[in-house]
Amino acid sequence: MVTSVPRLVIAAPSSGSGKTTVATGLMAALTARGLAVSPHKVGPDYIDPGYHALATGRVGRNLDAYLCGPELVGPLFAHGSRGCDIAVVEGVMGLYDGAAGEGELASTAQVAKLLRAPVVLVVDASSQSRSVAALVHGFMSFDPEVRIGGVILNKVGSDRHEALLREALDSVGVPVLGVLRRAAPVETPSRHLGLVPVAERGALAVEAVAAMAAQVAGGCDLAALVALARSAGLLAGAGWDAGEALVSSPPPPLPFPSPGALPPDSRSALDGPRPQAPDGLVDAGRPVRVAVAGGAAFTFSYSEHAELLTAAGAEVVVFDPLRDEELPEGTAGLVVGGGFPEVYASELSANEGLRKSVAELALSGAPVAAECAGLLYLCRDLDGLPMCGVLDASARMSERLTLGYRDAVAVSDSALAGAGTRMRGHEFHRTVVEPDAGSAPAWGMRAPERRVEGFVERGVHASYLHTHWASEPGVARRFVERCRTS
Repeated sequence: MVTSVPRLVIAAPSSGSGKTTVATGLMAALTARGLAVSPHKVGPDYIDPGYHALATGRVGRNLDAYLCGPELVGPLFAHGSRGCDIAVVEGVMGLYDGAAGEGELASTAQVAKLLRAPVVLVVDASSQSRSVAALVHGFMSFDPEVRIGGVILNKVGSDRHEALLREALDSVGVPVLGVLRRAAPVETPSRHLGLVPVAERGALAVEAVAAMAAQVAGGCDLAALVALARSAGLLAGAGWDAGEALVSSPPPPLPFPSPGALPPDSRSALDGPRPQAPDGLVDAGRPVRVAVAGGAAFTFSYSEHAELLTAAGAEVVVFDPLRDEELPEGTAGLVVGGGFPEVYASELSANEGLRKSVAELALSGAPVAAECAGLLYLCRDLDGLPMCGVLDASARMSERLTLGYRDAVAVSDSALAGAGTRMRGHEFHRTVVEPDAGSAPAWGMRAPERRVEGFVERGVHASYLHTHWASEPGVARRFVERCRTS
C-alpha cells in the first residue's frame, strides 16, 4: 500500500512563533474551500488536536515518535488521513527540538522526514529584518534531509518591514508563502497547562478558529501551500488498523505469582526481561461495556484507545462526570483519562451519585484504568473536596510543573498491564498526590530518575503517566479480557 495524500508540516524556530494559529487557521481555511483536511499534531499534546478537530470536522490525531516509536508514525498518519484531500501536521516546540537527551527523537524534523513531507517555517519577524535570512538559512542547512519549502512571516509591522524581509529571504532562495501582520492575538486563552480546551469554550472556540482561518486566508497563498503539499513523497506501507494491531501484538504477559504485589526486588522489575506468554488471538466473544469519561473535565484522550477497545470486543460508551449521576448501565470496565479535574473540583465533588457509582464499581474488582486527571478523581479528595475515595491518597494543586517523557515498566500485575510490560509515557501536571505510590505501584520509571509511582488495587490501575496504547495494543486486549472475567 502507498500513501499519496498531499501533506505539509507547519513548524517554527521556537514555541510562541505562531504555528498553532497558522496550522489551525490553514486547516479551517482549506476545509472552507471544500477540501477534506486530515489534522495531525506532533508530540503528546491533547489540547491542540481539539482545535484541529473543530477546524476540520475530523478527529485530530497525534504523531509521537517517542510514545509510539518512529516505525508507527507513517502507519498512524496513513490511518488518520485515509480518504482525505490534504493533511496538515502541526509541529511541536522548535523544529529540531525533541525528547531531552535523545537527539532528533520525537522532534518535528524527525516526523517530517518520516512522512517525507515539506516543512513550512512560521517565523516571528517582529524584531528583525535582514537577520531573518540568517535564521532561515541556519534552519535549512542544519539537517539537509529536512526540506523547508517556504516561510510564513508572522507579526510583520508594515509594508516597508515586509519588503525588507522579502528581500532578505530572496537572497537565500526561500519562497514567502504568507505574511501575517501584527494584530490583536486571536482569543485563545491559556492557563496552567496551556490553551483552554475546546470542550470548555463552546461558541468562543468556534469564533477563535474562524478568526484564525480569516487571518491565514487573508495573508497566505493557499494555492501555493496546496501545491507544496502535493510535492510530498510517496509513503510505502499499510495504514495502522486497530484490529490488525491486536492480532499481531504479543499477548499480555502472564501474571506474576502474586498479582498486584510489587516484586521483592523492584530493580529486577525495572531491568529484567519482559515475561512471555503463549501465543493467543483476540477474544471475539460477547461485547462488554466500557465506560470512558468525557466532557469538559476529561478531554485528554487519544482516539486510538477507543478504537483498540472496540476492536478487542468492547462497546465504548462515553459519559460526562460533570452531568451524569451514575455510570452507564451495564458498565463492566472504566477508563478515566486526562483533563482538568482541578478546574471542576467543586462540580465533580457535588456529583455524589456518580462518585458512589465509581467507588462501587472499583470495589467490585472491575477493571479501572485512570491516567493523571483520572488518578486525581479516584483519590480521597482534591484540594480538600471529596472525590471518589477509591484510593487512600490526597491530591492538591502545586506550583511545580511536572513535565516530560518517561521510560516506564509495570512493576505490579494489573488489569491494564502485566508486570514487566514496558511502555513509554508522558507526564504533564501541576498537582501532587500524597502518597505518590501505593503498596503495589503502577509503574517504575527509568528516566529522568528511578522511582515508582501510581497505584494498583483490586482492578484499578491509576497513575500520572499518559501512555499511547498503539505502542502496546495488548493492554487494550488485556483490559477487555479482564472486563469479561471480573
